Amino acid sequence: MANIKDVKKIEFVSAFADDCFFAEVTSAEEAFASGLSKYAVFPGFCDVHVHFREPGFSYKETIETGSKAAAHGGYTSVCTMPNLDPVPDSVEHLKEQTDIIERDAVIEVLPYAAITIGEKGEELVDMEALADKVIAFSDDGRGVQSEEMMREAMLRAKALGKMIVAHCEVNELLRGGYIHEGEYAKAHGHRGICSESEWKQIERDLRLAKETGCTYHVCHISTKESVDIIRKAKAEGVDVTCETGPHYLVMDDGDLQEEGRFKMNPPLRGKADREALIEGIKDGTIDMIATDHAPHSAEEKSRGLEKSPFGITGIETAFPVVYTKLVKTGAITLEKAIELLAVNPRKRFGIKLGNDFTVWDLESLEKVEPEKFLSMGKATPFEGWELSGKCLLTVKDGKIVYK
Repeated sequence: MANIKDVKKIEFVSAFADDCFFAEVTSAEEAFASGLSKYAVFPGFCDVHVHFREPGFSYKETIETGSKAAAHGGYTSVCTMPNLDPVPDSVEHLKEQTDIIERDAVIEVLPYAAITIGEKGEELVDMEALADKVIAFSDDGRGVQSEEMMREAMLRAKALGKMIVAHCEVNELLRGGYIHEGEYAKAHGHRGICSESEWKQIERDLRLAKETGCTYHVCHISTKESVDIIRKAKAEGVDVTCETGPHYLVMDDGDLQEEGRFKMNPPLRGKADREALIEGIKDGTIDMIATDHAPHSAEEKSRGLEKSPFGITGIETAFPVVYTKLVKTGAITLEKAIELLAVNPRKRFGIKLGNDFTVWDLESLEKVEPEKFLSMGKATPFEGWELSGKCLLTVKDGKIVYK
């Protein structure tokens, strides 16, 4: 029988009690000891890529609503990206965010600091002053365009024992695009984003990571070329990991509709890209699944594919999507899914599990209804999908944070 405390070995534990026990349960051991076989107990999920929008954009999401949504999705630890106002590019600016986290978060919320001041790519932040206060450094939402600046960032991060986490995008290759440069864009007259805009910068950064010895992580990969490049770099001993999102694994540009809820960056790519991502999951090239949970207001996402902002809501549907579309179809095992959602993110980012767990009814079949989300963001490409898996309980450090 799996040890509930051992996140490295756990696949799942089919043991829990009926609903009346929820108010009593504060440990995974208690859940395990209850003896019923209907439910599955997992280690608390960990998402290294979310946008909780506060400070600066609390009309989209707040630390409170984002963390409650995460708990509803089975997550007990998340890492928040720095595209905020103010950008956490100094100790003073970071404190504005951490004060809110300390006051309002119901789970563990670990902030990133920016790589460059204002995420403008012009001047590096004081990494030495910020290093012990953040999980890693990232300019997520923007790629660092200067090779010299990225090299210097990697050297300084290496000296500090911190990770560089990169949104890889070559600006000059975007050419005003907003969905994948594929068949759908051609058929419907949309401007496309080429795959090279992603993989070209990954290629550059992996060369720099090899040169500097920096610990490096690639955000939300979406193309078959990215998978190949990272696979080869790992074989060469580069200290690199990467993530992809649930939507890139189960959808492609053939699923697009003329609605803002299908617009994210990077965009949904082609069928061959999706298949390559699944192979990358299977062979270990892709280390983890991160949601890139990026809520916007209903008005912002009502403007269609061209004019809506990039970003979808995803943290409350991640496990049901992965379980229904990848585990139940036999593409991956349940154990692999838990590695991707809980084990590998914690191992790579050094995030301890603690007394964190989440309980799911795997037999429950429910339709995705965004109005029931705890997140303020309701824009999801999975709206209307029928998915297996309902979160019944999430416990963080022995405290019930969702039931």
